[in-house]
Amino acid sequence: MRRLPIYFLIDVSESMVGEPIEQVQDGIATIVKELRTDPYALETVYVSIIAFAGKAKKLTPMAELTQFYPPKLPIGGGTSLGNALTFLMDDIDLSIQKTTLEQKGDWKPIVFLFTDGNPTDEYQKAFDRWNQKYRRGVNLIVISLGENANMNIFGKITETVLVLKNTDAESFKQFFKWVTASIKTSSVSVSEANSDELQLAPIKDDTLVKIDLDKHLPAKIDDNFAVILAKCQTTERCYLIKYQQNFKISEFIPNTKVQNYRLVGAFPIDNTYFELSEGQQAVGKVNTHSLSGFPACPCCGNQFGFSTCYCGGIHCSNEEKIQTCPWCGGQAEYSLGGGDIDVSRTRG
Repeated sequence: MRRLPIYFLIDVSESMVGEPIEQVQDGIATIVKELRTDPYALETVYVSIIAFAGKAKKLTPMAELTQFYPPKLPIGGGTSLGNALTFLMDDIDLSIQKTTLEQKGDWKPIVFLFTDGNPTDEYQKAFDRWNQKYRRGVNLIVISLGENANMNIFGKITETVLVLKNTDAESFKQFFKWVTASIKTSSVSVSEANSDELQLAPIKDDTLVKIDLDKHLPAKIDDNFAVILAKCQTTERCYLIKYQQNFKISEFIPNTKVQNYRLVGAFPIDNTYFELSEGQQAVGKVNTHSLSGFPACPCCGNQFGFSTCYCGGIHCSNEEKIQTCPWCGGQAEYSLGGGDIDVSRTRG
């Protein structure tokens, strides 16, 4: 039997923490549930999930729908698109059945790549390999979750680049309905028309927009998120403090907007974050003057989730006079400080 392989290549970098990763998690489960009710999909569709941050990891091998169970999506550091593409190509070599004299191989794989930002690695070598050996034999659909990414980068590896303009719950729901419909359409195409040309469902509203890469101008390179790696003093569990870029009117220069970041929330993470992260998690600085809002600790509930040790580590603290830094083990007297400092931030 000829399979229709479907890959979900999912960005799980720090900027996806919180609602975006939860929406994708729920969306994958919904897609599989719906496909299991379709006879064409049941006969042909096989699914695999690869997550990527600074590194890439296969969460589920290629499996038929009845044997596929959506995994829990982790969080990692960085957005290494080159590493992700290399991992995908290597897996295609191992997992996709080739046509031989004795039998026909799998249908052309379909890859849905979900990301919310720009690559943080050197991706050109992987792009060159993809374009030379894989592009013609794989249908790649890139979906930018939000409008922060540089679409021209994705245009170097595919003609199909889409933007989910709104990232609220209803928009995600409609988007995953479209993904499901596109997979169903493709499964009918290979079953009845014996064709593996890309068959996407119609885009019915302006929530999801296909980018005209001939007209699209390169996006400005900017910092869409500021994500801080912190550690709970009580449990020693790590968590991410996520801020999203915002602009406000300057207090000192009339009619002038200045960049700042507003708090999205604080989110506990486990050790898979470090397994999927490349090198050092702290790769830059952000001044606390640019940050609006400071959270409580999501792990133990300490009131102050953004305290700074002299070692540079960010951690939670309570109202006791002496605090212990969970990063370096040092003890010191803490107090509410004045002024602004530069703190370490992740790749996002």
